[in-house]
Amino acid sequence: MSHPHPELGAPPKLPKGALRVIPLGGLGEIGRNMTVFEFGGRLLIVDCGVLFPEEEQPGIDLILPDFTIIRDRLDDIEGIVLTHGHEDHIGAVPYLLRLKPDIPLIGSKLTLALIEAKLQEHRIRPYTLEVKEGDREVLGAFDCEFIAVNHSIPDALAVAVRTPAGMVVATGDFKMDQLPLDGRLTDLHAFARLSEEGIDLLLSDSTNAEVPGFVPPERDISNVLRTVFANAPKRIIVASFASHVHRIQQILDAAHEYGRRVAFVGRSMVRNMGIARDLGYLRVPAGLVVDVKTLDDLPDDEVVLVCTGSQGEPMAALSRMANRDHQIRIVPGDTVILASSLIPGNENAVYRVINGLTRWGANVVHKGNAKVHVSGHASAGELLYFYNICRPKNLMPVHGEWRHLRANAELGAMTGIPKDHIVIAEDGVVVDLVDGRARITGKVQAGYVYVDGLSVGDVTETSLKDRRILGEEGIISVFVVVDSSTGKIVGGPNVHARGSGIEDSAFDAVLPKIDQALNKSFQDGVVDAHQLQQLIRRTVGKWVSDTYRRRPMILPVVVEV
Repeated sequence: MSHPHPELGAPPKLPKGALRVIPLGGLGEIGRNMTVFEFGGRLLIVDCGVLFPEEEQPGIDLILPDFTIIRDRLDDIEGIVLTHGHEDHIGAVPYLLRLKPDIPLIGSKLTLALIEAKLQEHRIRPYTLEVKEGDREVLGAFDCEFIAVNHSIPDALAVAVRTPAGMVVATGDFKMDQLPLDGRLTDLHAFARLSEEGIDLLLSDSTNAEVPGFVPPERDISNVLRTVFANAPKRIIVASFASHVHRIQQILDAAHEYGRRVAFVGRSMVRNMGIARDLGYLRVPAGLVVDVKTLDDLPDDEVVLVCTGSQGEPMAALSRMANRDHQIRIVPGDTVILASSLIPGNENAVYRVINGLTRWGANVVHKGNAKVHVSGHASAGELLYFYNICRPKNLMPVHGEWRHLRANAELGAMTGIPKDHIVIAEDGVVVDLVDGRARITGKVQAGYVYVDGLSVGDVTETSLKDRRILGEEGIISVFVVVDSSTGKIVGGPNVHARGSGIEDSAFDAVLPKIDQALNKSFQDGVVDAHQLQQLIRRTVGKWVSDTYRRRPMILPVVVEV
């Protein structure tokens, strides 16, 4: 198995007749899925998603792929193929279309409807091409065939990309539910047909590669939901992803069966479920869904609320309910269902929300104590079955953290794919398909691009480090006024602390040290304000470290008069 090397340089010029694969996200992480294909000077993009921030990225709203490698080649892009409508596959599209709004978007009916609604908020009217399973579209040098796959959102597609260099198949996110709610199976017959033609490179979902066996059917959740609904004495509040149409359908079915009304809470939930209902992907009995404002007129045991926040997102409805910062107040007897899995990295946030809800008297039902979630990703047994059908010449695991990619690679090797034909890459690592072999040839820039409010890309790793220090250690400001001609201190030093746990009066002990350091510096002829600030920072920092074993941010200000 080949793998990236930290000393990889820029890739060489792409040989004539070869296909280049550049993953800009989704490898080594859960989210930010984006892959660029290059052939004959033209580009095709598959997916363009976001990654959600973790606790060590305070203040960040979203994390985007780095578009640097394609920023100067926007006119070379034939289109963006979107495999399905989850945020980790479509969420970054508005930010790419800001650079060039007329890049065509290719996807299924539901996927395009979800991205069009999102783009409307960004005031972008995209050029779209709707496709369905079985369709084949030629996009410049890329002949794309679309295959039905089953996932936790309707209308998901895999894409087979034919080029003169060979055929590449990107699965997107998929599983093999044999009893899907919508009856739409992963089209194994189509994959077998592609296998007969010859799959030169398979990019396969790795998210569940460590999990043995097969994913249970989505419909298995129904009986558990019915039991919860039958025994809930008051309101039922369900937290789910705003795009999990199949899960919401089962909630609606259970509510209808037990005589409850349903209200959607949260802008994204209201928008997405409205789209799914209008397009016929969500079946809603007449009178079942009501406006949240009318719930006060209904008895508690006839109410179901469906909201976002299943991952503990701070601003999502469920988190705000747990923090008593929402118009809907949790009361003893309420039942809360977290109908989703835990995305790696979100565990602490989710358990914090569960504890908050429990504190107010709610009965919280989650994956840890009831079967209220099944995964949308193929487990090891399904992947083995899939590789035996596809028989790819080369395999490149995608969509997963390092442990998932390696587990998926091992599965491929078990089915007979030669280990030197399995490529384990990471974001930015360039893979070229030449003469039927996929090899790593270099690396391009593919770092995190942070969205903070209206700011895109302005926040750096240094900024985040400063934020973490401020949040964990606090800040100490030191204000000094010096005479620029004599170098003498004419005001201060004044020291103030915020969030450091150190009282301002305690700094009386360090004032003489600051005076002494500055006076010595003046005697040595150092009067530059920046150098004096660095001297103050070192002096105060050493004193705080020696005295309190802390490392707060120190902000020295030297004013010359």
